[in-house]
Amino acid sequence: MIFIGEKINGTRKAIQEAILGRDADFIKKTALDQANAGADYLDINAGTDPSREKDDMLWLLEVVQAVTDIPICIDSSTPDVIRAAIHAAKASPMINSINGDPLRLESFIPFIKERDCQVIALALDESQSGMPKTVAERMTVLERIFIATRTAGIADDQVYVDPLIMAVATDQQAGLIAFESIRSIRSTYPEAHITGGLSNISFGLPNRALVNRTFLTLAVAAGMDSAVVNPENVPLIESLKATELLLGKDRFCRKYTTGAKIGFVKK
Repeated sequence: MIFIGEKINGTRKAIQEAILGRDADFIKKTALDQANAGADYLDINAGTDPSREKDDMLWLLEVVQAVTDIPICIDSSTPDVIRAAIHAAKASPMINSINGDPLRLESFIPFIKERDCQVIALALDESQSGMPKTVAERMTVLERIFIATRTAGIADDQVYVDPLIMAVATDQQAGLIAFESIRSIRSTYPEAHITGGLSNISFGLPNRALVNRTFLTLAVAAGMDSAVVNPENVPLIESLKATELLLGKDRFCRKYTTGAKIGFVKK
């Protein structure tokens, strides 16, 4: 399972205050806590006003890369910000994200290819109104995206597909649609990765942590192999380790037994 640490995001109040106040120590600690907990990538989203987003993103990259070599996931919807951040990243980063919008694909794919970046691909098209409602609509968008990435010479295993996880509180079928989408993506694009933020599924519900970790268990069984999460969430990691164990993905039960000895947090 590939974890993308979600905590360095300027939409979170504490992170926004640290960015605006240039509190490097707070950002460093947040980065190190996630790295020590086993994050494979650190998502960095400045989340600030467009007039200053590039400067804030570059500052965050400098601060985080001063304390850890964990690869960066550059999270922005602005091409100029991503271009600048790609060249500031010490190692080839992950880009969050592209979608089926032809203009966005045209803008992003050249510099994704230039630095051999991995990329998150959302199963939607921003140039169209409304979100995809069905599995078929998602797969139609993804077909367009994979045509573009393959044409550019980007291998399928560089692409992390986000199937669009929606709130089950507003659509009772949201979980079922997510699981069916994951199975369809895994079948159609077996070399691609499948990722997504878990918290959307539980929006508006009590005890969201329970819903999130139960969803993760079922999503992994359906074929998901990555998630944007807080890697310090011990109950979530416990559920994941048990899931991988029961699905035969943990040779000799080593990950589970080792994780149990250290409280399921990698040190």
